[in-house]
Amino acid sequence: MKSSRMSIVPQLDLKAEYSEIQSQIKKCVTRFFKSGRYILGPEVEALERHFAKFIGTQYAVGVASGTDALLLPLMAYDLKKGDEVITTPFTFIATATTIARLGAKPVFVDIEADTYNLNPDLIEKKITSKTRGIVVVHLYGNPCRMSEIQALAKRHKLFVIEDCAQACGATYQNKRVGSLSGAGAFSFYPTKTLGAAGDAGIITTHDKKIYETIKSLRHHGDDGKHHAYNHVRIGINSRLDEIQAAVLNVKLKFLPQWNKKRRLCASYYDRFIKKLGTKIIVLPRKTSGGQTVYHQYVLRIKNGKRDRLLSHLRRDGMQAAVYYPTPLHLQPCFSYLGYQKGDFPIAEQASKEVLSLPLYPQIKKFQQDQVINSLSRF
Repeated sequence: MKSSRMSIVPQLDLKAEYSEIQSQIKKCVTRFFKSGRYILGPEVEALERHFAKFIGTQYAVGVASGTDALLLPLMAYDLKKGDEVITTPFTFIATATTIARLGAKPVFVDIEADTYNLNPDLIEKKITSKTRGIVVVHLYGNPCRMSEIQALAKRHKLFVIEDCAQACGATYQNKRVGSLSGAGAFSFYPTKTLGAAGDAGIITTHDKKIYETIKSLRHHGDDGKHHAYNHVRIGINSRLDEIQAAVLNVKLKFLPQWNKKRRLCASYYDRFIKKLGTKIIVLPRKTSGGQTVYHQYVLRIKNGKRDRLLSHLRRDGMQAAVYYPTPLHLQPCFSYLGYQKGDFPIAEQASKEVLSLPLYPQIKKFQQDQVINSLSRF
């Protein structure tokens, strides 16, 4: 590793991504405007077809956002007030708010200390007569232990939804996440491993009934069989824009090589951070049988030094970040659930120790070197 003059290293560089594919993006935007079809047209249909094939499911439904991609499967499973859904307290807020929005109760289960994912060993004791399903999150791009979770769900007749917002292209036991359960929810927010030019999402499923229900729900509950205005259920407006689908159709072709570059960049960090020989830094750990896509490269900083290290890196121009500083059970909006500090100690400890370093497919070796040099000085 060679030293280099310090300059700002961003957490993510979307300009660098665009420069790599700008000719293809310009062509797709021109095609979009010439078509005169702006919502739910041929670009969306192509994306749904190609994405289902990529993930390995029978169906995919494009929707307006990653949050809607979580909400609509819950609606399709007819989640109601008083129902309970088990999920993780260590994730982005939308995983749990979509459950609460339907009047159901998010029931949190603590995470694994090494992978930060929902701990399958702790789920069963939280299952009650009101439990309807489990929403797992493949956090930071690292897949959950899905075989154990699916076996548990089958035993108790629960649905499983995968929150794949950070894990597009990740695999578990040689199958892509989003194909391992009743439904997969993907976010195409611009910062994701596969990002649109704005809000967008998609839902994957093998289940024809769930597929048809979600297609109806995203379009105000229209039955899709008559000319218009025949609403058989109460739905929402969550139609995917054609321009977002057009951009995603271009980017999807690049996703496998971008994910490979993410893994190579992570290996580079691993190699040189190990050489620092410090006991306060714990490197990311992959799920056994899984292949991560490193949406985030997350270190664990021990001995209460995370915030000091974060400040140090930022002073050096390294745009490190913390995902997530407050577990969901301690968020003000969930105070009505009655959880207290100490209820989920592994998640709470993680929130005090995790630190994400800059990592994206277009990051240069000299930029990674600058991050490593800054770490070594600390």
